[in-house]
Amino acid sequence: MTESFDHIVVGGGSSGCVIAARLATEGKARVLLLEAGHDHHHPLLDMPPGIFKMINGSKFMRYHQTTPQAHLDGRIHDIPQGHVLGGGSSVNAQVYMRGRPSDYDEWDEILRGNNDRVGWAWEDVLPHFRGMEDNNRLSNDHHGTDGPLQVSDPGHINEFSRWFVQAVQAMGEPYNADFNGESQRGVGFYQFMNRHGRRSSAAYAYIEPARDNANLVVRLHATVQRVLVEKGRAIGVVYHDPAGDVHTVYTDGEVIVAAGALVSPKLLMLSGVGPPDHLAEHGIDCKAGLNGVGQHLIDHPEVPMTAIANGPYGYYRQGVGWRMLKNGLQFKLFGSGPVTSAGVEAGAFVNPDDAEAPPSIQAFCVPIVYLDRDTLDLVEDDYGVTITTVVIKPKSRGQVRLASADPDQMPLVSPHLLKDKDDMRTMIKGQRFFLRVLQQKPLADRIKQIAIPSPQDVSDDAIAAHCKRFVKTNYHPAGTCKMGADGDSMAVLDAKMRVRGIDNLRVCDMSAVPNINAGNTNAPAMMLGNRCADLVMRGS
Repeated sequence: MTESFDHIVVGGGSSGCVIAARLATEGKARVLLLEAGHDHHHPLLDMPPGIFKMINGSKFMRYHQTTPQAHLDGRIHDIPQGHVLGGGSSVNAQVYMRGRPSDYDEWDEILRGNNDRVGWAWEDVLPHFRGMEDNNRLSNDHHGTDGPLQVSDPGHINEFSRWFVQAVQAMGEPYNADFNGESQRGVGFYQFMNRHGRRSSAAYAYIEPARDNANLVVRLHATVQRVLVEKGRAIGVVYHDPAGDVHTVYTDGEVIVAAGALVSPKLLMLSGVGPPDHLAEHGIDCKAGLNGVGQHLIDHPEVPMTAIANGPYGYYRQGVGWRMLKNGLQFKLFGSGPVTSAGVEAGAFVNPDDAEAPPSIQAFCVPIVYLDRDTLDLVEDDYGVTITTVVIKPKSRGQVRLASADPDQMPLVSPHLLKDKDDMRTMIKGQRFFLRVLQQKPLADRIKQIAIPSPQDVSDDAIAAHCKRFVKTNYHPAGTCKMGADGDSMAVLDAKMRVRGIDNLRVCDMSAVPNINAGNTNAPAMMLGNRCADLVMRGS
């Protein structure tokens, strides 16, 4: 039997959930949402600390591996991505961050050359952010209280997080009560996409309320192999189910690819949309020659520093024995206590070069000794604190390529983190700044030893070596199917997220952005989905 829908959304992540639900409910369209991953109902996903159980091994994550990075002495590192309905919003640390107004004004400036223009300036996107938000503390020109996405202050704040905030203030940085408000600069406590300790993912906020709507059909474990393109128009998709059976579904409307910045370009290339020479290498017929597909990969690079506490401070051993039982019961009965914390309670935005200039570094304070396979042999498992520094407007650019024409093969990902000398220079200054934070009261009074990097050698060469060894993704890949002006030969999309040269095909996720925002990318991804739904419903 031939199946047909008004629209097909490929990828049930942060953007895809928003698009599909809105098209089905407000647009009254019959929508098929195809998600390769699992259902989002699971205790580890709902509880904020579950991220630490999943990040290094979980069926809810897909672990891309980079190609060997020559500028990092051949290192290969993982890029975990959500493999579940809700995508990153179902597995991340829930930090609610939009970036700063200048990020979107920059997009608008880049896209001004389009004849059929859509505004992407801050004044254009702010209503979408506000309309999606249900904030439990803030209601003003920047924040809304009537949207489906629940945004809240942290349910629990560890003492190490408070000492971090005080120590950064001792360095001369202001306290910031709202990183999404008038100014990004300063130190404070993040807000999170949850309520009473329960995650508010795109799946919970948008798909759950539409579960009984017959217009919305959600299929999990549905891995899309390619988009069907005939005579320059997207007409459907081919996917396979867990049994390996192949299905073809059609649409008279649009195919909207929202599979994320690593998989969306792969799907376009498998569908014959991409660099002609690269497609020819893999025996794929070229439907639209777009050299920008898979190029312009941007990600926020992060580098950790870790300190060992001189007492029982932080979350170490809080999950063992009677404490585990006590904290679990408190969360279950009252929705409060340590289990309501994702660990990343406090953070900062600073510019070590010029305090008054726009921040160049974002920091996350995690009140644990965060151990992974790179640090197991270097840091003792004890009470402590980890601070990660992130270059928030990186200049480095990487790429995503096909490994083969086999849809089941992972793409080749080369992010080039810190390859640009300016990015490395900025990261070194960020590391040096927060090493000094660790040596400031009241934080310094609770620290026995800074484990990595060595505080005895803070030369550029020493810190650069540390950065090259430990840099990894901040889980924010973007830009691989970027929007661009009409004269931009590397632009994959126009300003309405439509694929150039193919009718009825859009890409709507963080791969569409012309540059990455300064901060976490989940809220911007959902904003993109919200805007895309409006464009489709208007027939734009």
